Amino acid sequence: MSFPMALFVTVLLLIGSGFFVAAEFALVAAKRHRMEKAASEGRRGAGAALAGMRELSLMLAGAQLGITVCTLGLGSVSKPAISHELDPLLHGLGLPSAVSYGVAFAVAMTVVVFLHMVVGEMAPKSWAIAHPERSAMLLAPSFRAVVKVVRPLIHVLNVVSNALVRLCRVSPRDELASVHDREQLTHLVVESERLGLISKTDSQLLTRSLTEPDTPVSALRIPADEIDSVGGDADVDEVLRVATAYDRTRLLVRDGSTVLGAIHARDALVARARGRATSARELARPVPELTESTTVADAIDVLRRRRGTLAVVRDDAGRLTGLVTLDDLLARLMLPAGG
Repeated sequence: MSFPMALFVTVLLLIGSGFFVAAEFALVAAKRHRMEKAASEGRRGAGAALAGMRELSLMLAGAQLGITVCTLGLGSVSKPAISHELDPLLHGLGLPSAVSYGVAFAVAMTVVVFLHMVVGEMAPKSWAIAHPERSAMLLAPSFRAVVKVVRPLIHVLNVVSNALVRLCRVSPRDELASVHDREQLTHLVVESERLGLISKTDSQLLTRSLTEPDTPVSALRIPADEIDSVGGDADVDEVLRVATAYDRTRLLVRDGSTVLGAIHARDALVARARGRATSARELARPVPELTESTTVADAIDVLRRRRGTLAVVRDDAGRLTGLVTLDDLLARLMLPAGG
């Protein structure tokens, strides 16, 4: 092969290597939700990028295959071509044949490795990471077309590699996990505040929404001796009087130490307007019961499923220790400290 042709092939191999490297890092770095939004907007290449992210293991195998082929091509074409051109020049300078060949080989190896690392890998990698979504949409259609051609070979290589991974008791995945745990998200919020990306108020709000769900309701409950309640035999006038006196819309209905339920002042008003002679016991609605170790998140879930706005809290012995309201639970999550 002539030297000009070898240079032409070298350029093509470097471009090919850069293409595979950029496509690989673009699919890894691109955010799934942004790709889904772009695909819903009908942006060109977004659908192919999203499909590639769903077959990430196969796409990465295709990228590695392409990079390997380009690397082998550079080693078999570019290095000998450069060495072949340098050897006579060095020999003409008076170097012995063995020395000139060794120097030419070393120089050719250095040039090829440098070009491959900088032009074929580092530069496209940096570009793809800097613009992951845009580069993914730009490269994914062509990249998936190439992978489709060699898909059978990639599938075989992928099966073999996954088998080796399973031997190490690790389950291979076809998609990159993008879910962060609560500790990681809290750290991101703290760092965002430190860098000035979000305000202190927003940082407190986000931190509380991440950490407070694990707080036990015992830290938020109204103590049992401070619960506003009426007896089961109280009539609607008594219910409305107590509700007005304590500025409450809901009251707990108790028969001694037994909780019969909760009554809403609206129900008492409706009963009186209709002339119904009824008691708080008959108007009371069931109240969920929680333990002191129930977390805020679990308490909200219980109230949501039961469509309730308050719940009583009992200790391990079953004794009533307090009451929590949905408003207090949500305020704990949503309001900044001191809010």
